[in-house]
Amino acid sequence: MTEPAAPRMLERIERVVLSEAEIRAAVAAMGAEISRDYAGMRPVLVGVLNGVALFMADLLRAITIPVAVDFMAISHYGATATTGTVRIVKDLDESISGRHVLFVEDVIDTGLTLDYLLRTLRTRQPASLRVCVLFDRPYRRLINIPLDYRGLELPDEFVVGYGLDMNGYYRNLPFVATLKSSPERLA
Repeated sequence: MTEPAAPRMLERIERVVLSEAEIRAAVAAMGAEISRDYAGMRPVLVGVLNGVALFMADLLRAITIPVAVDFMAISHYGATATTGTVRIVKDLDESISGRHVLFVEDVIDTGLTLDYLLRTLRTRQPASLRVCVLFDRPYRRLINIPLDYRGLELPDEFVVGYGLDMNGYYRNLPFVATLKSSPERLA
């Protein structure tokens, strides 16, 4: 499988849904709020690879207090990510017992995966466990999950960019966009 060339990748963009400036402003606002709310607590930010990588990096730069970072990786089994079983394939490297944990997520749809991960983390007895999500799709929610920090709402259509992918590609776009319909598989 060949990787798409950057110009070809950009040719597939139909419409920018959220601009780089809009995303940057939302991340900065959340970083300031987190810095204020967690002052003096030294929280640990936990994210799930791979989609959260861009958001986590930018959020870390927007936070002005000392924080630790850890990552998990998951795999979905079953028909789709919304109906299958979740399995943790990379767990946290450090204990979160007694720590203030901020779970950082790039996007929340149904809430099923996030609910499973939060239940798993609660068994590890953190001092607190809150949720920060950049992109929200509340119209798809099957489980009500309180979001302590919420960035931007995504439209009810397939989008890529800023961590959101299609077959592993397009995560590196600095904006969120729809793709043109095409018989091509990837790029």
